[in-house]
Amino acid sequence: MVNTSLSLHHVIRESSLTSNAPLLIMMHGYGSDENDLFSFASELPEELFIISVRAPYPMQPYGSAWYTINFDAEKGKWNDNVQAASSRDLIAKFIDEATATYPINKDNVSLLGFSQGTILSYAVALTYPEKVKNIVALSGYVNQEIIPNDFGNYDYSHLDFYCSHGSVDQVIPVDWARQTPPFLKQLGIKHLYNEFPVGHGVAPQNFYEFKTWLTERI
Repeated sequence: MVNTSLSLHHVIRESSLTSNAPLLIMMHGYGSDENDLFSFASELPEELFIISVRAPYPMQPYGSAWYTINFDAEKGKWNDNVQAASSRDLIAKFIDEATATYPINKDNVSLLGFSQGTILSYAVALTYPEKVKNIVALSGYVNQEIIPNDFGNYDYSHLDFYCSHGSVDQVIPVDWARQTPPFLKQLGIKHLYNEFPVGHGVAPQNFYEFKTWLTERI
């Protein structure tokens, strides 16, 4: 089911519950779309109300991005952090819209991101912790440029992260992801981090592990 009336284009899978359902918002990677992660929906707990959103910046010839990445060799791999911060705030706004529109529990919101969608999931959770509870962070890392630096002003005590990465990821180096657990530990945030012997993707055992993790927390 598609809904175009909110600020981000999205598809939904309704919950088996008629009210107060736990919400899962899915955020795809660079150059993909809302149908990518939505393929997981049928395998996830039926009580979840699932929304898979499309990133706001269209790409040619197809797909979308949460922010521009410039692969120019002279600049190296350069991220447009202004666009990234704008997408972070747009997702936070969308969470409010979704909880006002659909029969869901605003105090039980989980995010699931892949790659660029994971980078935004980290940013939303660390900037707007009051809006989310659980984060499934697949094949991404924490971009320090789009999160607060005054962590003492935020309450992260309720957050819980599942983080995973491919040990031979050729797109986002695993070393970047390995910086996440000590960072989350420093902030006192509950987390689980695991690696799988794959590239930039989600191995079957990775899927079953985060599915179990999420099921236990909703």
